[in-house]
Amino acid sequence: MKVTIERETLLKSLNHVQGVVERRNTIPVLSNILITAAGESVKFTATDLDISIVESAPAIVDQAGSITAPAHLLYDIVRKLPDGTQISIEKTEDTRIDVRAGRSQFTLQALPADDFPNLSSGEMSHNFTLDVAVLRRMIEKTRFAISTEETRYYLNGIYFHTSQDDAAKLCAVATDGHRLAKVEIDMPDGAANMPGIIIPRKTVGELHKLLDNGDDSVAISLSDSKIEFRIGQSVVTSKLIDGNYPDYNRVIPDNNQNALKVESRALTKAVDRVSTVANDRGRAIKLALKKGVLTLEVNNPESGHAEEELLVEYDSVELDIGFNAKYMLDVLNQLEGDEVEFLFAESIDPVLVKDQGDVGTIYVLMPMRV
Repeated sequence: MKVTIERETLLKSLNHVQGVVERRNTIPVLSNILITAAGESVKFTATDLDISIVESAPAIVDQAGSITAPAHLLYDIVRKLPDGTQISIEKTEDTRIDVRAGRSQFTLQALPADDFPNLSSGEMSHNFTLDVAVLRRMIEKTRFAISTEETRYYLNGIYFHTSQDDAAKLCAVATDGHRLAKVEIDMPDGAANMPGIIIPRKTVGELHKLLDNGDDSVAISLSDSKIEFRIGQSVVTSKLIDGNYPDYNRVIPDNNQNALKVESRALTKAVDRVSTVANDRGRAIKLALKKGVLTLEVNNPESGHAEEELLVEYDSVELDIGFNAKYMLDVLNQLEGDEVEFLFAESIDPVLVKDQGDVGTIYVLMPMRV
């Protein structure tokens, strides 16, 4: 195998795929990427056995063939080469490749292509297309709430499913038990009756990186156990989390009557300012609600006290409620509209948060004792 490729093209492709490769692997070939040259292009494939990314790039193929190369090492080499250089990659034997650019030459240890695992997608039951901007938005609005607690593995991803309640919708949900985010869009053609699936956190992160490549749409194929995304010259194939997502609707309040409306940006800045003195562990912030006034307060015996008042639309019972300031900011930072609405019940009950500029998205915050 021998190919010549522009440095910028190679760097972009390697950057897209090498993120999948773990720094430490008990299986040596998983530290490598598969390089396959044929026709007028070269394919780069990386996998950790749960997710794989394949990226195609134009190249001059002097000799077709395939080999695996150490992913992070090759990426670091290409990253440090001068802009505008032509890079030659040549397989000299089954366990070695030469990388040349100008007067630079590197000889790297490799492994045979036959050792590289194949994470084929298999039969897919549902196929549909989404605008890249729509999928990116669904991910960005929910991924902050993905749980990192490994014992509740079924929460370690975004739950995609369809809803037939009032109108056919495609929904994305994430929760870690402290906050919940839900986005829904009109159901795309081909998604009807699709199984509810949980896309793992790592897949979500790698997919999000690829959604900035300028393509207009992404083709999605899925089954009960796998999902595939085709974005431009990239193909992401991933296993799904094998588990049952909990009935999240039980924690979304539907009868909270105490409505607070406040300017989104002002509240975000106020919470950020007041929480500066909060304890790093709990980061507790108290909200005191009175008619027309919201008082934000943090009391930290170790560092001090902070308080700030905001004029708001509130005409209900007086209420004190506490939140984790970080979780509250995570939600506030997602808002698109100029105004946000909080719907309260009692100080111990979940709070529904609605973005007045985004009717398709809701958030839930669990209170904490302060």
